[in-house]
Amino acid sequence: MRYLPLTPEDRVEMLGAIGVKSIDDLFVDVPASARRDGTVDLPLHAGEIEVEREMAGLARRNRSAGEGPFFCGAGAYRHHVPATVDHIIQRSEFLTSYTPYQPEIAQGTLQVLFEFQTQVAALTGMEVANASLYDGSTGAAEAVMMAQRVTRRNKAVMSGGVHPHYIETIETLAHAAGVSTQAMPAAVDAEDAVIAAIDADTACVVVQTPNVFGTVTDVTKIAEAAHAAGALLIVVTTEAVSYGLLKSPGEMGADIAVAEGQSIGNGLNFGGPYVGLFACKEKFVRQMPGRLCGETVDADGKRGFVLTLSTREQHIRRDKATSNICTNSGLCALAFSIHMSLLGETGLRQLAALNHQKAVALRDALKAVPGVEVLTPRFFNEFAIKLPKNAADVVETLAGHGVIAGVPFSRLDAGAGLDDVLLVAATETTLDIDITFFAKILTKAVGQ
Repeated sequence: MRYLPLTPEDRVEMLGAIGVKSIDDLFVDVPASARRDGTVDLPLHAGEIEVEREMAGLARRNRSAGEGPFFCGAGAYRHHVPATVDHIIQRSEFLTSYTPYQPEIAQGTLQVLFEFQTQVAALTGMEVANASLYDGSTGAAEAVMMAQRVTRRNKAVMSGGVHPHYIETIETLAHAAGVSTQAMPAAVDAEDAVIAAIDADTACVVVQTPNVFGTVTDVTKIAEAAHAAGALLIVVTTEAVSYGLLKSPGEMGADIAVAEGQSIGNGLNFGGPYVGLFACKEKFVRQMPGRLCGETVDADGKRGFVLTLSTREQHIRRDKATSNICTNSGLCALAFSIHMSLLGETGLRQLAALNHQKAVALRDALKAVPGVEVLTPRFFNEFAIKLPKNAADVVETLAGHGVIAGVPFSRLDAGAGLDDVLLVAATETTLDIDITFFAKILTKAVGQ
């Protein structure tokens, strides 16, 4: 039995109140090419048991990362998440959907967001951080919009090492906001090309390190070139664990640091939800998107937490807002903060070092495979290899042997002409026997 609370008469009255004749009139701004003609190709109705069985069958077609050798990265990484994380996020102080506008009933949520911001600022080497965004890609797009507001310029230059999905997200939002974008061709090492593209119209330069090919770059020279031209430097990081081993964006001169925080406290979850990290220099804080939690004292002088920055325009006059992102990935941010607290600085550095060691072992094993060329000169826990065959085909072949061999670059950017390039990653969860087996099966696959 379907539950439809509105009668046909109710709908007619509602349409009349807003001045349209039919529901179709509400979608006149949607291009005809984007509209579906007819119903979705699904059964019109089914019982609960039938639906449950169908969905279970679909779920069984997935293979989780922990079921065998797994070498995927490309912006989402498999790391060990302590059981403590899942236990603590279920505490009643945190497990609530209530937005923390009223501090008197949301101290648990506000405190953890305050601690989260402190951790993000320390990791990125920046002066101030917000209470998270949806994910790394939307955070990157928001950073470009922020740079446009700060500099009053309308051009964003994006390195060829930035993840193609991040570039697409930036381009989508920039197009709607009237900001022009210049994306450099995909490149394993793109520093010189980026510097050459900076001019007097540039609002910001977007770089990534480690980049999508895994290349680690000290972007200090790019920062100097950007600042000399009056532009801001946005540094993107898709692997947050790398902060434990590499220079922070702040150390390299970044004005805005954006990252995907999934690697810490959050599983792969078949693609989400994830958590965006966002930090900047304090002088730009008024243009920062999202919300910021602060510490204060109550009437009795006791420590407390409040929303320090969350412009009312974000909730009411949206056309006046610095950003229409007015929420945060609260549960994922909480998981991130708990895991970071468990690790501490020493633990994070040890975890990062172990990741690099595993990647070096993987590099050495794959480099020994005839016909395989390692492309990435400096890496953290991910690198690119060039195969003598189409990378997507090789991945399918290895999947038949139970090895998830990595991400073909063509899956991220089909037009780059890099069909023989495969991105592979290793983390602390990668077993030595997995590396050995990968190299053995890859040898057979590329030798056929």
